[in-house]
Amino acid sequence: MKFDTLIQNARVFNNGEPPVTEDIAILDGKIVKRGHKLPSAEAGRVIDATGLWAMPGLFDIHTHYDLELEVAPGLPESTRHGTTTVVISNCSLGLAYGNQREGAIDPIVDCYARVENMPKSVLRACADKIDWSTPEGYLEHLDALNLGPNVVTMIPHSMLRIEAMGFEASVTRDPTSDEVEQMRTSLRAGLRAGYVGFSTDALPFHYLANQPNCHKTIPTQFAKYDEIKQLTQVVREEDGIWQATPPKDRPLEVFKTFLLSSGRLHGKPLRTTVVAALDVAANRNLIKLTRILNGIINSKFFRGDFYMQALGARFKIWSDGAVTPIAEEIPELRALNETDLEDRAARQKILTDPDYIKLFRAMWMKGKTGFGLARIKRLLRVEDYAFDRDMAGMTVDLCPLKEWEGKTFQALFERVLNANRGTATDVTEAEQLIISRDFFWVSDEADFMLQILRTFDTELSWYTVTANRDIRTVRKLLMDPALLPGFNDSGAHLTNMAFYDVNLRSLKLAAEGGEADANYMVKRLTKDAADVFGVARGTIYQGDIADLILVDPKQLAMYDGEAHVQRIYRDEFQHPQLVNRSDQVVPLVLINGQVAWQNDAFSSELGRRKMGSLLKPTHLQESQAQVAAAAVAA
Repeated sequence: MKFDTLIQNARVFNNGEPPVTEDIAILDGKIVKRGHKLPSAEAGRVIDATGLWAMPGLFDIHTHYDLELEVAPGLPESTRHGTTTVVISNCSLGLAYGNQREGAIDPIVDCYARVENMPKSVLRACADKIDWSTPEGYLEHLDALNLGPNVVTMIPHSMLRIEAMGFEASVTRDPTSDEVEQMRTSLRAGLRAGYVGFSTDALPFHYLANQPNCHKTIPTQFAKYDEIKQLTQVVREEDGIWQATPPKDRPLEVFKTFLLSSGRLHGKPLRTTVVAALDVAANRNLIKLTRILNGIINSKFFRGDFYMQALGARFKIWSDGAVTPIAEEIPELRALNETDLEDRAARQKILTDPDYIKLFRAMWMKGKTGFGLARIKRLLRVEDYAFDRDMAGMTVDLCPLKEWEGKTFQALFERVLNANRGTATDVTEAEQLIISRDFFWVSDEADFMLQILRTFDTELSWYTVTANRDIRTVRKLLMDPALLPGFNDSGAHLTNMAFYDVNLRSLKLAAEGGEADANYMVKRLTKDAADVFGVARGTIYQGDIADLILVDPKQLAMYDGEAHVQRIYRDEFQHPQLVNRSDQVVPLVLINGQVAWQNDAFSSELGRRKMGSLLKPTHLQESQAQVAAAAVAA
């Protein structure tokens, strides 16, 4: 056979070029021919793609799959949605330096547990498997895994700091000049070995999960401007990319820090990608400031190479009682997050402490009653925190009291008040028992919140949308050429987020404007992402690696990502996970020409045989090829 696979009559979207209806022939993992009416008799497998879109496999540019790759390298929850390349080691966290354990200090557990809301048991099990201790060793390890999607990785700053300074020093003091030089040397070596860039983090709600450091943020956040400047200069010199998050509450520092992308100020533009362009419900000014910042840095004057990441969905977050990523920036809620997920007794002690109750009540009611600056800021939607504490927007998902599932906290609060007054008419016997036992004293919404957290703890799962509530605004952000679709956080927040399908949601929103807009979004999710991260993927020309997917445009138009969230139990984690199901939207996923997903089923080879590759920077591969060619010529 001349072809392993022949895809017939597909509508081909590729690199922003006008879509065409063609056949695509694949042999030995590469696209060997594109054209009309290619001979089906010469193909081992023929796929009729009439009415379907063919496009390069999609990029997920912001994931935390570092740990899942160790137990499920096929990454099934992304593969099924057409993702064929993932970027890992974001937000300064990763495995480049091994587990870095020292005595009772366990950096992977301590850094990931709260930042990515992952159970410590899951993290320890993954850390136990680590048998490398150098960035070069990690690349060799990744390259040996039975990868599903391709993997792109960066040097994580928190782990780099720990390696150079030791864990305790990394969160207590500035580095010495020798330690900074050690970091620069290690970073440069990593970039030359195959890491595409460097990741840092400055969001004010990323905290450690080990005592006595629970009140401290992760190591990267202790770095001052000069340290970041020296390290990003190495990235600039090595033509890498810098992934960052902003210190959102300090606008001047945000501007100063991200001017490190400026070619005018620093001699050469530094490719920079930043999380995230979100329309935050509690502060409508943030998205305006984000877009202004993006425009200024990329202006002809500053000559930046700067990309804010936009999420193609409403920012819907589930919470397990008080344990939630949106609590970390509010000190009164953060105190509950500082406890271990399994330690209900510790949270009960906090929730019944008289001093804590006063603090909680003041926090919860701030700006909701009376007059003053806090009230004005709330009315104008310019509050300090992303979580707006609006009980009408908080909905119970799971609860031991089944009668409360699907109801908002506001509706439940009113129900409790009515039951206590004796005016409720539809309260069940089980519900009345709990209200009479636990909620009899509730008089306002702060009381209600304290008691619902005491009564149910993490057995209560609830959700809220803190940003991107207006889907029309989401579409505008996605279509803005100055931004980049991304920020899915796949692989993290196991029971808090479900954005594995957001590339499809982004494509759906774009397609509402017609084929031209869909074509534009395909390029953004493929070639543009590949170019920003400096790797050779994202197109399906003749000679390209066959990372290719088929999408059913009719099913895509009907798809509702939020309605297809499921809570499943992952054997690999021994833990539940929120996932998405986009069955029928993506009929086929090929990675390196191999079937990973077809007709709503995984290939038996996914995760058992290597499909994807460790993708190194294109400029590095070209340089190595030139050296090899010169050696042959000599």
